[in-house]
Amino acid sequence: MRNQVQLIAYADRLGGSIRGLREVLRTRFAGAFGGVHILPFYVPFDGADAGFDPIDHTAVDPRLGTWGDVADLAATHEVMADLIVNHVSSDSPQFLDVRERGDASPWAELFLTMGSVFPDGAREEDLARIYRPRPGLPFTAIRLGDRLRYVWTTFTPQQIDIDISTHTGREYLESVLDAVTGGGVKLVRLDAVGYAVKTPGTTSFMTPETYRFIAGFADQARTRGAEVLVEVHSYYQRQIEIAEKVDLVYDFALPPLVLHALYTGDGAPLMEWLRIRPTNCVTVLDTHDGIGVIDVGADQTVEPGDPPRPGLLTPDQIDALVEGIHERTGGASRQATGAAASNLDLYQVNSTFYDAVGDDRRYLAARLIQFLTPGVPQVYYVGALAGGNDLDLLRRTSVGRDINRHHYTVDEIDEALARPVVRALMALCRLRSTLPAFDGALEVELDGTTLTMRRRGVVDPTCVVEAAITLADGSARLSWQSREGEWRVDDLLELGGA
Repeated sequence: MRNQVQLIAYADRLGGSIRGLREVLRTRFAGAFGGVHILPFYVPFDGADAGFDPIDHTAVDPRLGTWGDVADLAATHEVMADLIVNHVSSDSPQFLDVRERGDASPWAELFLTMGSVFPDGAREEDLARIYRPRPGLPFTAIRLGDRLRYVWTTFTPQQIDIDISTHTGREYLESVLDAVTGGGVKLVRLDAVGYAVKTPGTTSFMTPETYRFIAGFADQARTRGAEVLVEVHSYYQRQIEIAEKVDLVYDFALPPLVLHALYTGDGAPLMEWLRIRPTNCVTVLDTHDGIGVIDVGADQTVEPGDPPRPGLLTPDQIDALVEGIHERTGGASRQATGAAASNLDLYQVNSTFYDAVGDDRRYLAARLIQFLTPGVPQVYYVGALAGGNDLDLLRRTSVGRDINRHHYTVDEIDEALARPVVRALMALCRLRSTLPAFDGALEVELDGTTLTMRRRGVVDPTCVVEAAITLADGSARLSWQSREGEWRVDDLLELGGA
């Protein structure tokens, strides 16, 4: 994976198509991003969950382009794509055939039911132990052939879980992997992989069986020339354990810790995480999902009677963090989160990161912390344009995450790029993507509310970048040097020409 900033974007919402996204990257964003994670572009890209419920996971939606367009983009930018390993759409031809023919369908073993996981029935404690991202049990009653069955639906009734332990399930996933890597994709993101393996008597979340599946699937990806990024929201110690066994993991603890530091001036929890975190990370502050809090909270999978496992933040600190987001967004995030919206995520607050931070200087300070933290940084397209919450889209769809999924026109992109905060962020992205100092380890100090971060190049030790961020007010000083000279800015907005 290139050690350069990557963009995360929906092709239809930034550029209108894969070709349009390619043009934005090569012109307006030239030099800022070395790669792009294109969010699901399969058939259909606009289903019940914005493409994360594929009807045909092997085909590019023709409204967005072709595999040739993906390959063309991959010629200049490293492309990451999602592999949705846990489920397919309830409208997929395979599931529709099972609905009509039941066990007589050749696809019957592709899909999970309660009975296929618990053939002898499940006790109350078995069901209560299943780890859930949303309220309720992970089943939907659906008639398959002439029988009413409890079909396994981890996320929504429109997303039918597949049985990856069967021959049909393995063939299905291999066909998806072949299609994606054949289209020039070099990085694959295993979406919601923590839920992919169901094991009776366990939480069915990140179990030893899950790790074995990830390892085997990663081997298959590597033989096709692709690396694997694992997407798991979980207790921070589990993320450290996961990182030891996979190519790449997300650093989902970073966003809430950065917000906590900038809200309170307290950098101690962030410092502790910087001390113990894995380095084979993709760092993010924002994604197509909400701002996670489970990643800094106590372990929610502790068995009854076992001692609690505290998080990086205390429950009171997490409550204050969530209320802080609601306050800074003027209550918009409250309208989009939990029971206020249709996607009842237990562990996320829905808001753009820009609005959650609250002002330009703190926002740039947050990005500076992200870019100096070891790992490969990704910037979500709304965050790249310092976008605010889209309440109009939220009202139209009643989907909480849509508050952070604005559809940008070309004029809106150009208007955003004229703002000093966006120009400064683009300059930071270009610096992060080109300065050799970022191949070195992190040196970090905390003096009161001042966080000092420094990285020195390994290949070229004369190349150094250093930042001093005052967490209490978000002010930051940045300096860097290379063989070409030395530079310093005392206000990050200076990078944007302000």
